[in-house]
Amino acid sequence: MTTQNIASINDDIKQACDIMRQGGLILYPTDTVWGIGCDATNEKAVARVYELKRRCDSKALIIMLANENQLQRYVLNVPDIAYELISVAVKPLTIVYDNGINICKNLCAEDGSIGIRITQENFSHKLCNTYRRPIVSTSANISGDSTPLSFHDISDEIKNGVDYIVKNRQNDTINNKPSSVIRLNNDGTIKILRQ
Repeated sequence: MTTQNIASINDDIKQACDIMRQGGLILYPTDTVWGIGCDATNEKAVARVYELKRRCDSKALIIMLANENQLQRYVLNVPDIAYELISVAVKPLTIVYDNGINICKNLCAEDGSIGIRITQENFSHKLCNTYRRPIVSTSANISGDSTPLSFHDISDEIKNGVDYIVKNRQNDTINNKPSSVIRLNNDGTIKILRQ
């Protein structure tokens, strides 16, 4: 990676973090598809994400973290098997945990559960690491529309509805896919929700 690329990534991250600190929405590349993001502890920002996606707020959104050591800040009881599942996952994995804590209530499902993904992808990992708070990560589409697989597939409505669009990875031609999703209950039982 060239010095210029590193500088542009760092500038993108600084801009995105500044916008999220002010309660704004960002459009950014993740370890799966492009996502709409905001500070997961800012209830008004989260409400704006639901509004932009035209999504019912009873449908939970997921959050993204930089590493599994942060899980205990946002999940009341993290089952031991969660760390094992994260370490052996060969593709991006979202785990739905019982009892989300220290995040906006409008992010959680009606039963209090929360979906969390630990990102290993370079940009989103650095973004999460720098921001030091959980970041909302939801696909960049209107609810019910197909998930855009590249930046160029994202509608103008979504692009115009956010406060900052990350410049990094806009020209990627790799078609990414949404993550696998599993539900991990406090008793250690696992249910596959999306492969």
